[in-house]
Amino acid sequence: MDDEINYTKMVETALLDVVRGALRHAAENGLPGEQHFYITFKTRYPGVSVPAHLAERYKDEMTIVLQHQFWNVVVTQEYFTVDLSFNHKRETLKIPFEALTAFADPSVQFGLQFSTSPSEEEAVSRDDGQEENGDKQPIGETAKEAEKQGEIITLDAFRKK
Repeated sequence: MDDEINYTKMVETALLDVVRGALRHAAENGLPGEQHFYITFKTRYPGVSVPAHLAERYKDEMTIVLQHQFWNVVVTQEYFTVDLSFNHKRETLKIPFEALTAFADPSVQFGLQFSTSPSEEEAVSRDDGQEENGDKQPIGETAKEAEKQGEIITLDAFRKK
């Protein structure tokens, strides 16, 4: 029935407001102490804009870390943008809030999970034969290098089992 109250959607909207608020706080004040964000999103979701080399490498989902080196965070109701350093090159990412699948701040043991509606592009099956990285370590570089450069990591490493 179309006139029923969709509580699940209402709660998800409210939780996305928590993420918006956290990002606005980081944009205005930086992140205090050891606080840092892990933000996981669907790379093929409509409106997502990431550098081509990252979109090629992470064809479904990726996680960014906002901790020491992030710049120019801009938060709107629909999306946020942030500059991160990848291989010593500053790049701008634009991520619609509806593309988010998870948000975490492990320093205060806080995390949220979101469901996204699959886009038409996500429905296209991958036939390039590549496997997803199942490791629970930073992808590509060492953890020390990841801390320096906004490296993408798998969120599973921080989930409680």
